[in-house]
Amino acid sequence: MKLRLCLLLLTALVPSLIKAQNMQQLNAAEIKQGLEGLNVVGSVLYIAAHPDDENTRLLGYLAKEKKVRAGYLSLTRGDGGQNLIGNEQAELLGLIRTQELLAARRTDGAEQFFTRANDFGFSKNSDESFKIWDKSKILADVVWVIRKFQPDVIITRFPEDSRAGHGHHSGSAILAHEAFVAAADPKQFPEQLAFVKPWQAKRILWNTFNFGGNNTTSDDQLKIDVGGYNALLGKSYGEIAAESRSNHRSQGFGSSRQRGSAIEFFSYVAGEKASKDIFEGVDFTLNRNPGNGEIQKLVSEINAEYDVADPSKSVIKLLKLKQLVKGKPFKQDLLDDLILACAGIWFESAAVSSSYALDAPVDVRIQAIARAKQGFPLKMSIEEINSKASFDLPPNQFVSQDKTISTSGIKITQPYWLEKRHTLGSYVVDSLSKIGLAENPIGLSGLFRIKIGDQVIEKKRPVVYKYTDQVRGEIYKPLVIAPPVTATMGEKAFVFINNEPKRIAIQLRSFKDNAVGVLKPAIPMGWKVAPENISFNLAKKGEEQTVEFTITPAGSTINGNLVLNVVVDGKTYNRALHVIDYEHIPTQTLFPFAEAKVDKVDLKLAGKRIGYIAGAGDLVQESLKQIGYEVINLTAGQVVNGDLSGFDAIIAGVRLYNVSEQIKSMQPKLMKYVNDGGTLLIQYNVNGPLRLDNLGPYPFGLSRDRVTEEDAKVTILKSDDPALNYPNKITDKDFEGWVQERGLYFVTDVDQKYRTVLSMHDDGEGEKTGSLIIADYGKGRFVYTGLSFFRQLPAGVPGAYRLFVNLISVKK
Repeated sequence: MKLRLCLLLLTALVPSLIKAQNMQQLNAAEIKQGLEGLNVVGSVLYIAAHPDDENTRLLGYLAKEKKVRAGYLSLTRGDGGQNLIGNEQAELLGLIRTQELLAARRTDGAEQFFTRANDFGFSKNSDESFKIWDKSKILADVVWVIRKFQPDVIITRFPEDSRAGHGHHSGSAILAHEAFVAAADPKQFPEQLAFVKPWQAKRILWNTFNFGGNNTTSDDQLKIDVGGYNALLGKSYGEIAAESRSNHRSQGFGSSRQRGSAIEFFSYVAGEKASKDIFEGVDFTLNRNPGNGEIQKLVSEINAEYDVADPSKSVIKLLKLKQLVKGKPFKQDLLDDLILACAGIWFESAAVSSSYALDAPVDVRIQAIARAKQGFPLKMSIEEINSKASFDLPPNQFVSQDKTISTSGIKITQPYWLEKRHTLGSYVVDSLSKIGLAENPIGLSGLFRIKIGDQVIEKKRPVVYKYTDQVRGEIYKPLVIAPPVTATMGEKAFVFINNEPKRIAIQLRSFKDNAVGVLKPAIPMGWKVAPENISFNLAKKGEEQTVEFTITPAGSTINGNLVLNVVVDGKTYNRALHVIDYEHIPTQTLFPFAEAKVDKVDLKLAGKRIGYIAGAGDLVQESLKQIGYEVINLTAGQVVNGDLSGFDAIIAGVRLYNVSEQIKSMQPKLMKYVNDGGTLLIQYNVNGPLRLDNLGPYPFGLSRDRVTEEDAKVTILKSDDPALNYPNKITDKDFEGWVQERGLYFVTDVDQKYRTVLSMHDDGEGEKTGSLIIADYGKGRFVYTGLSFFRQLPAGVPGAYRLFVNLISVKK
């Protein structure tokens, strides 16, 4: 790794000061909460594996009651999970969950960190996790975060053994324990010491739990009651925790507010033992640093004299405090933000357009106001360095200037961990300064110098884009810096049946005026493309054009990647455009590589018209359309009231029986459809909660069994079964090249009327036969499968296509 580092100072902000896209104006109670936080030093770091693993109630208590810096280090971004709000998977899902975690932290007040570890899917033990992640690399990341954050106490969510229930979970606890020791050892990861110092936390504890039928708490453990009520905020920490956790919408973790006493338990892991309090021996007061007597006295005066009706009365003493703490270890950023809040100062730099091409100047509107009461004794002014805008700030007078900011040296908008291709186990991050960060450091920014009396405060704010929506009001979005032209395909993988050609549509989008260039596809050996290049001339910024290539496989083709190269102004770009837009998180715009897999598949189709009932969100229907099926999205009303006889098969999307409130009314009609001769395929559901008990015509249950090794041996139990022979002959070869896993939530307690045709298992485990069951019912076929077709088909796995086609095809 190249140690290109501009050391980033970790801020000590009061939780509600952590900014979203726009500048949040603190109310008087939040200011008071921050003033009380000036009395407190110290920090606590919570460590687990995924988004949602953190104890939000404990984090809220630490940040808002104890007023220490609280941080959550999630080893992964949740990339390998399932998505209940859309069809994003893998890196895109990780991007959503990153933003959901940041929204949770803005609620509970903690800070958010990550390692480079990729959530590659469910792992049954930590050894497997460490092998795929590269344990030493991820351990270095945890050590780096500890040395930067300097926690007094480290807390893990999980134990280091199988009680953790997931190899990532136990792995996070093992890494936390090892990093607790390694962070204090200058011989461990010495390359970090050019920028940080060794750090020894006082102790590391395990936050024991009682959930999922597993009670690891006991009366002899250390305890904290985190169920208190914060009168300044008007909420208990159970209420704050519920609001925080409910940000995890992609996982369906909406939570009810809890009120009243709530005890958290802690078990000793390492370090200095404590007998009564997890913070035993840790001084969180200003007395921790010598020579702070005068500072402590002034902070106490400021808190005692604070006027909730006129916070500006505190500004003069806060400015005095700023002089007093200069150059000393203190919450400098918090102090600056409180001064601005008490003076009622608001400012921003907003672009007039939502996106700009690389190196194009950005038109911005600099706006500011100081809402101190009339008669405020100090003169205030503000200047924005990058645009050279400057104003005086008379009380409650709004000021605005239109300026231009250069984007020279600013990269395209792209999450730093997705800038380069990565392995299954971890992301590639070349700059040590970025490791641990939840999102990119500020790119294009406004650098503001605010003068109050004779004191100057400098603040950096991202340049944002805002507009007014007729329904939602004022909306902020991150500003996008883009390649001059993007080329986007509709699929991540294209499946070619035998040697049949396929027309592939490419959407070109310009981010500048007069974008003239050539689109040149690069194809694997043995494939043919026509035309070999396409010229374009996009006159206006934002203009789009759809062009098409015909790709043809030949007898000697090698499966590989189709890469799109866009040549503009003599430079070559190969980026697509993808936008993730949900109301609960900031809009995410990224520019993935403009490439897709091309796979030639020996595939025969039977049937033509498919009905699809969407569940939690997947891309299976798009995959079926690509190979020639007519796929009709069915609503609950169409299923209940419509004629289903015209469909060759009906498919239930993933987790339909978990998320659909209408499935009870649909189920009788679906069973009648099968009885009358139709084919119904239900994709996986989790074992609880289910909207109804009987998913099929005969009984079966759902377990938590899964096979996580994507290359696990698959044994065909009934090679003569019609579903394995028509229209394609399924063999062992069809289980090669699968991604992430074989399947999940396999069936159990299966009625004898079902046929189990496959057996598989992870290394060291017994055979599992619940991945796929088939039953003849009346004149039709019922199929339930836990095989992860929702991952395999969008990834272009040939054998998965062949098997899936067979399952929805019945020989007439």
